[in-house]
Amino acid sequence: MFSNGQLVFGLLFFVSFIIIVTYSYKKDLKKLNGTYKGIKWVVIGFIAFVSLLVILKKLSIS
Repeated sequence: MFSNGQLVFGLLFFVSFIIIVTYSYKKDLKKLNGTYKGIKWVVIGFIAFVSLLVILKKLSIS
């Protein structure tokens, strides 16, 4: 489905994206205290949604 190079690129892109978003979030949190209330539930929901998509994809292939 994907070559090894594409998988490595995707993984590195994902990890660097998460690091940059986390850094930006922590930097902005100091300035905008209280603006991001409940953001952890959005992140948990996003991760759960993506995980559900992956699980459904794996089940449909079998």
